[in-house]
Amino acid sequence: MKTKFLLIFLVALACLAPIALGQDGDDGAAAAPVAGPSQLEEFFTNAGKIGLLIIALSVVALTLIIKEVLAMRKDQLAPPEIIDEVEALFEANEFQEAIELCETEPSYFTNVVAAGLPKLNASFDAMEKSLEEMVEEETIKLHARLSWLSLIAGVAPMLGLMGTVNGMIGAFDIIAASGGAAKPDEMAGAISGALITTLLGLIVAVPVTAAFVFLRNRVVTYSLEIAAVVEDLFERFRPRS
Repeated sequence: MKTKFLLIFLVALACLAPIALGQDGDDGAAAAPVAGPSQLEEFFTNAGKIGLLIIALSVVALTLIIKEVLAMRKDQLAPPEIIDEVEALFEANEFQEAIELCETEPSYFTNVVAAGLPKLNASFDAMEKSLEEMVEEETIKLHARLSWLSLIAGVAPMLGLMGTVNGMIGAFDIIAASGGAAKPDEMAGAISGALITTLLGLIVAVPVTAAFVFLRNRVVTYSLEIAAVVEDLFERFRPRS
């Protein structure tokens, strides 16, 4: 639980970091009237469209992370009360009722159990194969949901690099237009935009990559644990030599 909230806090902090960069760092000084745009406005102006796109990606990533952290919990993938009900139905040999329960309470666990129950009249090998295939299918589904985080983690720094190249092109255009006599303040906006987009891309990519790895490892761990529970549940049908 602590890990979950720590992860969400770090990602939120990383996504809000660009806004913090636009604030005045001297809190103790008296605020003087500013005629021109504020630092925050300059930050977003220099970031350009690419920078705003990266910020939008950070919002999407944060939403996905919170959603998946809450969804990929063991009590969601394999609710303990459902496991107890299925075990009780197995003990009572009420397999049709177990199938109906699995159909009305869909989850990773019940989907796997529902794949094996129709094979009761077949060989144990056929039943075991159905269980293994469904475990693999459910695990692939979970990994597919996480692939969006992997995509954002890869695209964000590439967009930052694109913004950097675009900003440097703008700076060289200014130099060319001035005949090589461009003043530093004339180039500052383009160079600032180039650096800001690089920073934004990294700010998004690093925590999103960490969240992706964290959730991917959670999927692997829970998949193995649920598979072990199902295997133990169906072990009673294994032929005794």
